[in-house]
Amino acid sequence: MNTSSSFPVAALSAFPVQSDVCIVGNGVIGKVAALGLAQAGLSVTLLSPAVVPTMAPAALTQGWDARVYALNHVAHALLSAVKVWDALDATRIATVDAMVVQGGDGSKHAGVLGFDAYGAHVGALAWIVEDRNLNAALDTALKFASKVRAVQGRATALHSNSEGAAIVLENGETLRASLVVGADGGQSWVRNQCDIGIDYRSYGQRGVVTNFECEKPHHGVAYQWFSATEGIVALLPLPGQRVSLVWSAPEVLAQTLMRESPAQIAARLQVFCSEKLGLLRPVQPEEVKAFPLALIRPHAIVAPRVALIGDAAHVVHPLAGHGMNLGFADVAGLLEAITAREAHRDCGDARVLARYARARKEDILLMQLATDSLARLFATEFEPVRMILNAGLNLIDKFPVIKRHLISHALGRK
Repeated sequence: MNTSSSFPVAALSAFPVQSDVCIVGNGVIGKVAALGLAQAGLSVTLLSPAVVPTMAPAALTQGWDARVYALNHVAHALLSAVKVWDALDATRIATVDAMVVQGGDGSKHAGVLGFDAYGAHVGALAWIVEDRNLNAALDTALKFASKVRAVQGRATALHSNSEGAAIVLENGETLRASLVVGADGGQSWVRNQCDIGIDYRSYGQRGVVTNFECEKPHHGVAYQWFSATEGIVALLPLPGQRVSLVWSAPEVLAQTLMRESPAQIAARLQVFCSEKLGLLRPVQPEEVKAFPLALIRPHAIVAPRVALIGDAAHVVHPLAGHGMNLGFADVAGLLEAITAREAHRDCGDARVLARYARARKEDILLMQLATDSLARLFATEFEPVRMILNAGLNLIDKFPVIKRHLISHALGRK
């Protein structure tokens, strides 16, 4: 961890703590963590790299955000607890009532695995929420959070000792806290300052996202197709007869897709979804985005006076739609470790952070292994392997006990 002579670590004990927690990162996970920790009675400083303009409610009616999240029950419970779920625009949220996974391009030999809310004994498998809908509700909640102080600036150094931690900003200001939470994404500055190594592997894919109107009603069903040549195609239900595309496309194909119009992308998708959804038409105004896909596995998610959450703690393939849900579970786990601490321990105590790391280890590892294995296996063009995978999907579909276990994990149940 940075201990430059310009700001000796020993000097930390000479200054009072400005807040209990300093969160670095102004994304969804950082904002939820700030609200949750403040609700637990802690004072919080939320550090973002630049001023983020407030999203006016009217902006939510201007088209549909290409970036959406499939939130599970852990995310729903946490957002409800911090009084954000009911503040979302409910007219822009779609429930996922069922999910169909297919191991090919729609041919009769492809394996098929189906899940539904009825079989899982829940009201919904997940909820599809737009990024800007979620951020708008979080920003509004933060305005009324008296224990949260928002600060904009670029961090240049992170120091810690047994008494606390300090973040030095580019303008010379120093933010002191008992605990620093890194919620600053896959390229985490906080993680780098702590000298936490990572295992990194590119999938050679990009996630291409956009929205379509569909000719036939989707009935709340999320579809996913695994193709050796086309990558992984997912169509998630949006309110009305609309769907959101998340296409994990091989790099060369992704570059082609980004040069094409949404109408051309829609034509490509017909081989997968014409039977179920009919013709697709681009949602207006047209918006297509893409982001590189990689596996990032930090060697630790805690360091002295530091805890990592969200993409700073793990980046997984989006094929299961649970990258964001892992982040919500991190926040829930950190809150539990902090609120259950002994009276003589502060929120950045090494024992408290060790409990958080232990509590999150299994869940993170299982999701990393599951998504990585599926992404690599279904990417193979070796036909015998694909036949085995398709047969496996069909076999699992016939065993309710196995399906219930998979659904339970996806919902976030222990």
